[in-house]
Amino acid sequence: MTSQTYISSLERRHQDLERKIEQEMRHPARDALLIAALKRKKLELKDQMARAQQGVTTH
Repeated sequence: MTSQTYISSLERRHQDLERKIEQEMRHPARDALLIAALKRKKLELKDQMARAQQGVTTH
């Protein structure tokens, strides 16, 4: 997998998590623990994207 492919994959997963978070937030009986877990995962993906992009620009 190329670096750009990897970054694109991370971006898609990040967007999917954003949609899941928004969907859960609209739900009347929202699950705060689930939302927190999704947000943590989204931040992890954002960090991975930043590291991957930094690796691409330095090489």
